[in-house]
Amino acid sequence: MAEETIFGKILSGEIPSQKVYSDAEFYAFRDVNPAAPTHILIVPRKPIPKVTDLTEADAALAGRMLLAANKIAEQEGLTEKGFRYVINCGEWGGQTVFHLHLHILGGRAMAWPPG
Repeated sequence: MAEETIFGKILSGEIPSQKVYSDAEFYAFRDVNPAAPTHILIVPRKPIPKVTDLTEADAALAGRMLLAANKIAEQEGLTEKGFRYVINCGEWGGQTVFHLHLHILGGRAMAWPPG
């Protein structure tokens, strides 16, 4: 059994969060330390540690995750001016919670390169 993460505890309701979106496969909530005016995390209910742990069997889940993120971006009013999706992978990629998650960042112009 994989070690439970903070996201697992959020999914179970053990840790409170500010819900933005929820369906049978995904849960999205506002980041407690936002890097942009709008900073939402979307996590699959299935615990997958890293994006590189996705398998062929998860291909449809990964696609639906992007579609759910698109719904959230629209709901948050981000689609007209634009926004950024970020998935960190591994320690050097900046991943601090090893439960796959996608950041939705918007509400201001995003610098390039990020950071």
